[in-house]
Amino acid sequence: MEQNTRITPKKTVKNTKSNYRLKDFLRLILSVNPRKALFIVGLFLSLLTSGASLIVPQLTKGLIDTSKLAQIDKKMLIVLILTFAGQLAFGAIGSFLLRFVGESAVKTLREKLWSHLLQMPVSYYDDHKSGESSSRLVNDTTVIKDLVATQFPNFITGAIQLVGSMIILFVMDWKMAAMMFLAVPIMGLIMMPIGRVMSRLGRQLQTATADFNAEASEKLSEIRLIKASNGEKFEKNSGRSFIDNIFSLGIKDAKVEAILQPIITTVMLGMFVGILGYGAVRVQAGTLTSGQLVAFLLYLFNIMMPAASFAMFFSQVQKAMGATERIEQILKTDLEPIETGKNADVAGKMIKAENLSFHYVADRPILKNVSFEAKPNTVIAFAGPSGGGKSTIFALIERFYQPSAGTIKVGDDKVEELSLASWRSQIGYVSQDSAVFAGSIRENLQYGLERTLTEEELWHGLELAYADQFVREFPDQLETELGERGVKLSGGQKQRIAIARAFLRDPKILMLDEATASLDSQSEEKVQRALDQLMTGRTTLVIAHRLSTIVDADHIYFIEKGEVTGHGTHAELIESHPLYAQYVKEQIVN
Repeated sequence: MEQNTRITPKKTVKNTKSNYRLKDFLRLILSVNPRKALFIVGLFLSLLTSGASLIVPQLTKGLIDTSKLAQIDKKMLIVLILTFAGQLAFGAIGSFLLRFVGESAVKTLREKLWSHLLQMPVSYYDDHKSGESSSRLVNDTTVIKDLVATQFPNFITGAIQLVGSMIILFVMDWKMAAMMFLAVPIMGLIMMPIGRVMSRLGRQLQTATADFNAEASEKLSEIRLIKASNGEKFEKNSGRSFIDNIFSLGIKDAKVEAILQPIITTVMLGMFVGILGYGAVRVQAGTLTSGQLVAFLLYLFNIMMPAASFAMFFSQVQKAMGATERIEQILKTDLEPIETGKNADVAGKMIKAENLSFHYVADRPILKNVSFEAKPNTVIAFAGPSGGGKSTIFALIERFYQPSAGTIKVGDDKVEELSLASWRSQIGYVSQDSAVFAGSIRENLQYGLERTLTEEELWHGLELAYADQFVREFPDQLETELGERGVKLSGGQKQRIAIARAFLRDPKILMLDEATASLDSQSEEKVQRALDQLMTGRTTLVIAHRLSTIVDADHIYFIEKGEVTGHGTHAELIESHPLYAQYVKEQIVN
């Protein structure tokens, strides 16, 4: 297939600093309609669990203070056991409900993002590697899922425990509580700069992972080219640079966490030892009971455990906000108006292009004032040197891009006024290297059709494409798995499967982009026979390669450097267009 030269912007260093705000993150989560009722129930049960965790130290205090050396207060013990059981039951159910809400919200987000990616214009994928987009779909949503489904429920219950314990501690003994909370501002001063570093590293790590994912996806999809070119060593070194970058960022992140964890542990241990020592002195002095000291230490654990996880939670928030920002950038990209416009039957209508111009980069036009007509049930051929813009004309007809100027009409309707879904459903497209998906022959033939085809219809389509014979020779016939990009088929077999798929679509307009250019003579003859049968009774636009196609065409347009430099029948162009005559002689006859 012809390739048009396109200038790719230079890769710039990505700025990891962001003004993305928490409210933007919350707006995205709320936009996927989380199950609010279940969330409220789960939160309520978590509140009960946290409430039970606040009661347990008081019950323990009563148990210790009322029990004697040889006798335990049985009633108090039973109440304590029931409280533990309630805490366990409510905690399990509440945690599951909150997790379920989080998982379902992220599921909806992934569905929304996947749907958006499928409906974005081709121009987006010209500028973004598919692996990068898949990384946003999988990796970035996983970061958000971890926050919403795991970290956030833990944060809610932990916050309730922490606040409740703090209040009770001050009520119990404000002197001991004040001593303990002297460590809070110290902890805050330590955590703020560390948190900023973790946030920056998190963004860099996600970006590096997405870049590597994009690179790996692209290179693995072309593994045969790599092997045929002895490119293993080069790609090994190229991949190593991506891996080394991820590794170095991961090590930096590990260093920060390695510093953070001991700080938290040391502060917590210091608080525990300090409170225990001070409490022991108070017990000996008679100003504090043993039960009160034990209760105080239990409340201290209620504070220490959530506080230790809060640092990780806020780090995860920063990572999730970075992931959300990139997802938002995708979701803000304009979609193709697939269902917008009117449905129109294009059978028997003329296709007419008027003064089409197109460019990717403003000062590098690909097409300049191209006009052509395709009358119903005729064959129109586009010929000319490679890189002239023939495939771009096809891309504009398919509406993969919008022309910079000019218009394409079908009958009296401009194509942009028609529904994209309706328009494309009436086009059959066969290219030089027709796409075949990993999956069975049946799935490939059925692809894109709204109704399920019968066995008879599938085999009839294969017969029309002269593909039924080799399919019957496969042990699994229609259920034969083709492998990634149809690797288990020959080039001619793939083309005939693609032609069978076009037959089964029953298109009104047929577009053939050098469909036999890369085939051997035997395969070419079979494919051409199938194409001749497919072209019968349809308006056909073909990028010409074979002499017979050009000679038999009703009208030929010669394209040079994005312009139509001549048009007419084969005989007329031979007489009036010297370059066409030379092209026929040198490019086709030879």
